[in-house]
Amino acid sequence: MRNKILTLLRQSGEKYISGEEIADKLGVSRTAVWKHIKEMRAQGYDIESHARSGYILREAPDALLSGEIHHGLETKIIGQEIICHEEIDSTNNEAKRLARNGAVEGTVVVAESQTGGKGRLERKFFSPKGKGIWFSVILRPKFLPQEAPKCTLMAAVAVARAMEEFGLEPGIKWPNDLLYENKKLVGILTEMSAEMDGINYIVIGTGINVNIDQSDFPGDIRDVATSLSMMKGEQLPRVKFFQAVLRAMDDLYGKVQREGFAPVLEEWRKYSITLGQEVKVIGVRDGEVYFGKAVDIDADGALLVDTAEGRQRVLAGDVSIRPRSGKW
Repeated sequence: MRNKILTLLRQSGEKYISGEEIADKLGVSRTAVWKHIKEMRAQGYDIESHARSGYILREAPDALLSGEIHHGLETKIIGQEIICHEEIDSTNNEAKRLARNGAVEGTVVVAESQTGGKGRLERKFFSPKGKGIWFSVILRPKFLPQEAPKCTLMAAVAVARAMEEFGLEPGIKWPNDLLYENKKLVGILTEMSAEMDGINYIVIGTGINVNIDQSDFPGDIRDVATSLSMMKGEQLPRVKFFQAVLRAMDDLYGKVQREGFAPVLEEWRKYSITLGQEVKVIGVRDGEVYFGKAVDIDADGALLVDTAEGRQRVLAGDVSIRPRSGKW
């Protein structure tokens, strides 16, 4: 109901709209309208009221609310359903629960803060309130389960595209970390439920450090994490940036459905800061450590590394780029 009221207020533009007119159009009482207006004000909407004229929307908050995110989004799949939380343990956990219960493809779960956010290799992800964008997307693709890891690369490219829209130069470290000055801006975690011959659902969780100051980061990650605002030198509008990410992901997912992942992988190469670099790889399963030059990714999204012993194909591992000092 609040979203419907918000739509009417926006349609009125610079003109007042009476509580009676809103009530008539929505089939509710004027008292109900007033209560919803009161709740919207509590969310941060600047709604001016006049005893004789009614209501007018003066300003909307830069808050992750469904009405704000939907406004002007115009995507085909991603974001048709948006579920917003003030605080949650993990958007991925909630998205998986919703997916098991039949949530439609493209459903987005987003939160102002997470208490139990996590990244790759079970690492904790710092998710402070009102400072970033912490969200998960539910997909129900027709491709085979072995294709699912490439959704992580797709999500990284979507964020990179959004960064370019806002005048920021993105850099993706294989497979999915977006970095600035070798510090982490974005983390992505893809999880899947599948059978041998098909995918039940994929959940792509993405955490974007938008307006976090260096002093906000906990001491243990302060030297390895950064934010878009620190990169740009000013605060970014979170809702508009989020919309840019969702539009990019929607476009990329559409391409994947029509053409497969080849266009996504090619675009990933454009943003990569790993290819052409000397790297250190720590294998996830065996802990093996080796050094070499990252030369490409293959059709599966695996990193190809030329070492003294020959070419290695890395499907899962912790990859570090040689520091400028030349010392590991």
